[in-house]
Amino acid sequence: MWSGPRNLSTAMMYSFAARGDCRVVDEPFYAAYLAQSGAVHPLGGEVMASQPIDPHAVAETLISPLSEPVFYQKHMTHHMLSDWPDEWIKQVKNVFLIRHPARVIASYAKKREAPQLSDLGFLQQVQLFKSVADPIVIDSSDIRADPTTMLQKLCACLGIPWTPAMLTWPAGGHSADGVWAHHWYGAVHRSTKFDSIEGALPTLDGAYARMVDAAMPSYEALAAYKLT
Repeated sequence: MWSGPRNLSTAMMYSFAARGDCRVVDEPFYAAYLAQSGAVHPLGGEVMASQPIDPHAVAETLISPLSEPVFYQKHMTHHMLSDWPDEWIKQVKNVFLIRHPARVIASYAKKREAPQLSDLGFLQQVQLFKSVADPIVIDSSDIRADPTTMLQKLCACLGIPWTPAMLTWPAGGHSADGVWAHHWYGAVHRSTKFDSIEGALPTLDGAYARMVDAAMPSYEALAAYKLT
């Protein structure tokens, strides 16, 4: 599952974990990304101490045999640096989770001051989309509007059985959460299901409005292929 931050990806991880037949992993390249990019993030030191920082070692864990029949991998597109191993990506089914840039930017700015477009993964998501075979695209707003229908369609595309267990999960987080969860996951930790349909788009101005304009072509390029 390839997305940017603030994009329903954690709720989707909890949804898949609730199936009962699925292992989940939370942003496994995060520490490697911080170590090699030099990006400064909240809890960066704790993140790098909690995960492998060698991207090759991380990639091996994503294609190694496991006992569960389904493996949900929550990835941030901006964590994938250009010179990293990517052969493993050909061995998984790639889903692209999208969200309107205005909603992403408004939400992200509440957690980390002065983000750059490169922090949000829109451009990187398009590059990854173009590089894989048979990509699947799903919009977070469509999931919130009708989670049953959209998850049924997603499961059909993935070739896995649908189960209504995916519609709810226990409050309080999941054992697979990264160490950064207490900074970023407050709302989803309080949740037990997908939130209802979102309201009007937030109004942004200045640098954030310009960032929305810069991200919109990437969002629209993938939205043209989304499940409906």
